[in-house]
Amino acid sequence: MLRIHFTADDLARIRVRAEPHPLWEVLLSMHVLQAGHGALVFEPWRRQARSSMRPSAAVLATLARPKGYSPDFLTPTVDSPDLEAALDILLGTGKAALRMDIQRLASETTLPTWAAGIADGDVSAMRQLANSIRRYHQDVLRPHWQTIRAHIRADRDKRAELTTDCGIESMLTMLHPSMKWRAPVLEVEYPVDQEIHLDGRGLTLLPSFFCWQKPITLADPDRTPILVYPVERELGWSGPVAGQRSAPRPESLVALLGRTRATVLRTIAEAPRVNTSELAKAIGISVAGASQHTTVLRDAGLVITHRSNGSAVHKLSSRGASLLAVG
Repeated sequence: MLRIHFTADDLARIRVRAEPHPLWEVLLSMHVLQAGHGALVFEPWRRQARSSMRPSAAVLATLARPKGYSPDFLTPTVDSPDLEAALDILLGTGKAALRMDIQRLASETTLPTWAAGIADGDVSAMRQLANSIRRYHQDVLRPHWQTIRAHIRADRDKRAELTTDCGIESMLTMLHPSMKWRAPVLEVEYPVDQEIHLDGRGLTLLPSFFCWQKPITLADPDRTPILVYPVERELGWSGPVAGQRSAPRPESLVALLGRTRATVLRTIAEAPRVNTSELAKAIGISVAGASQHTTVLRDAGLVITHRSNGSAVHKLSSRGASLLAVG
C-alpha cells in the first residue's frame, strides 16, 4: 500500500499536469513493450514498435525493466513537454543520485559493465543513454504523440471539471479505482509498502498514456512528489499495422468476452452506476470475480470505473455501448 500524507497546504498545492511528460511516457511505454500486458489496447502498437526500434534501444530496456525497480533519475522533474529539455535535466543528474539509483537496480538484477559508467556520471555513458532514449522516442512514440497528448489533455480537463464541481477531495477519490481518500491520507493499492509525507511540498498528478492498470510514483520519497496514473484509452488508437489485421487477436477477444464477462457488460449497461457488490449479486458470482471481470473490461476501454462513497462504481463507456449495439 502506498500512503500519501497531506497537510492543508498540500491540498492547496495539488496540480494536474496538462501535457505528457516525455520521459515518463518513454519509461512506461518500455515497460508495456517488454511486459506484453494489455493486448487489446497495446498489441498493434507493440508490433509497430518492435519493427521500428533500433538496436540502441537495448540501453534503455536494460534500465527500464518491466518488473521491479526502474531508476528514479530516468524521470526527473520537468515542466516542459519537450524531450530535449527533459534530457538536459536527466544529463545534469548529480553523481550521488546516479550512484544510489544504479546500486539499487544492481541489487535486483545483474547489470552490464557499461552501467558502472552511468553510476559514475561518465559523460560518454550518459550521452549513450540519452541517445538511446532520443532514438526510441523518435521511432516508437513520436508517430503517436498527438494522440497521446490528446488523451492526456482530455483527462486533465475532466479532472479540472471534477474539482470545480465536486471539490479537490472528491477528485482524488475518483482519480482511480485503486485509490481511497481517508483524510488526510490518500491510499493507493501498490506492490510495496511506501509512505510519502508531503510536508507542504504539494503533489503533482501526472496523467499518463502508457501507465498500465495502477498508479506509480518515484521510489525515493525525498524527491519531488509525483503520482502517475493511467488515462482512459480507446481501442485502435495506434491504427492498423501494415499488412496485418487491425482487429485484436481472436484469443484476446475470447479472453475479453467470455459468457460471464459479456453478462457483466450487459448488466452494467442495464444498471449504470452499479457497484461491484451489487453487480456480483445480480449475476450470481463472487465479489472478487466481479471485480476481476470489471478490471478486464475497464482496461479494454469498455467500462468506466470511479469510487463513490467507498465503493467502485461502474458505467458503460461509449466504446462499450457501441460493442453491445453490434453484438
